[in-house]
Amino acid sequence: MIRLLICDDQAVVRDGLATMLGLEDDIDVIAQAEDGAEAVDLTSNHLPDLILMDLNMPIMNGIEATRRIKQKHADIPILVLTTYDADEWVFDALRAGASGYLLKDTPREQLVAAVRGTAEGKTFVDPNIAGKVIHAVSTTPLKTASPEIVKKLTDRELEVLKLIANGMTNTDIANTLYLSEGTVRNYVSQIFDKLDVSDRTQAALIAVRNGIA
Repeated sequence: MIRLLICDDQAVVRDGLATMLGLEDDIDVIAQAEDGAEAVDLTSNHLPDLILMDLNMPIMNGIEATRRIKQKHADIPILVLTTYDADEWVFDALRAGASGYLLKDTPREQLVAAVRGTAEGKTFVDPNIAGKVIHAVSTTPLKTASPEIVKKLTDRELEVLKLIANGMTNTDIANTLYLSEGTVRNYVSQIFDKLDVSDRTQAALIAVRNGIA
């Protein structure tokens, strides 16, 4: 059972989400917050498995709330659900520690899948803003690679992941590494499996967060 905290300043949105998600057998909406400050308090009180977080709210916005929650409860994933797709909102939320970023027009089936996946440790980014994330990854200086990721992947897989993070297609990677596209597809599939992700955007986010250079 996924114990979910919903944070949104609009009561109709909170209630709608609680009703919709509460229909799922494996999701239990345990609390609702109307601003970021309340979300911080309720997180400490209830220790949810996942937080669904709006961004533009009074008293404390979702980015600051995300930052404070992650400082105290680093293991609790936060999935942003907002109407804002501007670059500064997207990147500030991800830098603050959000595990994913969805827009409020996301279809119900995709939202439910994102809630389940994020609770399992996966990353979800709305397709409408995925391009921004990939571009940011490709232009962000990367730090020393995380030992945990290095242990999971072979040297060749790390090479391929770096190129994925730089926005390259399978054809580009094949040409760069002098491999066949079929071989590259196999490497990409192995990387997705080892990182437990389902698409290139999720893999790229993991790469930049873990300093794959």
